[in-house]
Parts: sequence; C-alpha cells; structure tokens
Amino acid sequence: MPQKLPAPSFEDLLDSAQAHALHLELRDIYAVGEEREVYDTFLRDGSVPADDSEYWSGWLPLVKRTVARGVKVRRARIVSEPATDYIRFEHAITDANLRAGEQVRWLPRRRASTLALPGNDFWLIDDRIVRWNLFSGDGQALESDHTEDPQAVKLCAEAFRSVWNLATDHADYRI
Repeated sequence: MPQKLPAPSFEDLLDSAQAHALHLELRDIYAVGEEREVYDTFLRDGSVPADDSEYWSGWLPLVKRTVARGVKVRRARIVSEPATDYIRFEHAITDANLRAGEQVRWLPRRRASTLALPGNDFWLIDDRIVRWNLFSGDGQALESDHTEDPQAVKLCAEAFRSVWNLATDHADYRI
C-alpha cells in the first residue's frame, strides 16, 4: 500500500492558489476551542474582536496577501434557521473577513435539499486540490485531509458553484 503523503499546511495551500480558494462550511456548531474567550464575550454583550486583535492575527493578513495577488477567496455557509448561537457569532464577525477581501454568502439549509454536497467542510484550491476540514461529532477539529482525486475535485467544484449561485450575499443575509 502506498504511503500517504502529509497534507500541505493551510498557509502553503493558500500561498499556492493562483485563481481561487473556495471554502464551503456545512456545520451549525463548531467547538470553539481557542475562540472560547471571544465567543463568550460575544454571547455576553454582542461585541466582536477588532481587525487588529490577536484573534485575527493569522487569518486576516493571509487573506489580504492572497487577495492582493488576484486570488478570489470565497466562503459559502449552509446554515439552519433559526441560527445557532455559533452561526450568529460567525455572522457578526464576517465583516472582518469582508474587509480582508473575502466574499461570503449564506444559504439556508432548507434551500440546499436538492444539492449534491460532500460530507465534510472543504477548501478547494484552483480546482486542483481539496482540503477536507474534519470534525468530531461534538465539533472538535480533527486532523485535516486532502486529495487531488479528479472526482472529489469535481464534486467540490460543482457543490460550491451550486451553493454560491443559490446563496445570499453577506450584506443582504439577516440572522
């Protein structure tokens, strides 16, 4: 049996993108782990971290430099309604993603019933590699996986395109 190669780091994957980096999120709840303090503050008083806070220190600069190279960074979220507290939190912090250059859309789960979707969240880089974001049943992040299998790439590209076309732009989506 061939030895499985380790997944490239997420930063390396984004740095390798030439045209687009597409992210599909399918879960209503993610275990908050390192987000605990920020999330608890949001639940308590509705406040969100500033763009220059430690919370965003790794993500926003990575997105900004990726977008500056002409790469489209798009994120689509399929969500149940009414939204969970975690989705309300994600919605509240998304303005920072937008300021960094991401494009974000939301699709109510009831509108996704006829779509062919993969079983896990993913990032698709330039229609050539899929990075699967894997989670335990309680939402804890597990070790990611990746594939360059053409069928998986095609499934993810078609799924993302279908979701994106049905979804509502962040500016127009209300929780």
